Amino acid sequence: MNPNRLAKILALFLGFAGISHFTNSSFFNDIVPPWLPPNASFWTYISGVAEVAIAVALIRPSTRRIGALAAVWLFIAVYPANLYMVWDWRNEVASQQFISWARLPFQFLFIWVALKIAQANPNTDRPKAPGDIA
Repeated sequence: MNPNRLAKILALFLGFAGISHFTNSSFFNDIVPPWLPPNASFWTYISGVAEVAIAVALIRPSTRRIGALAAVWLFIAVYPANLYMVWDWRNEVASQQFISWARLPFQFLFIWVALKIAQANPNTDRPKAPGDIA
């Protein structure tokens, strides 16, 4: 897939996720490891701001590479929350446990996609077919 299209898809995902940190903060607060200071809301909101900012950077071709690298670091930084979610949901119903476990490998997929976007050469990764997005 064209890296420019991947960037826009990842931007949509991150933008939606970032906004969700503000519209459904209780969900995100609950998966923040409790030992992180100062409190869960801080980490929920700061990661939401980061996700929205990275989404904007991914949309703009001039900031796409730095946005993709920032996305890699963000996905690495929030991985402990995904691990904590698996542990915290260990006594939940099987469907909930499945969701918590499924998030773990998807994080690596997101890292891979962000790296592909960051490695793309803006001069050669132009649309190659009708419908490709620049």
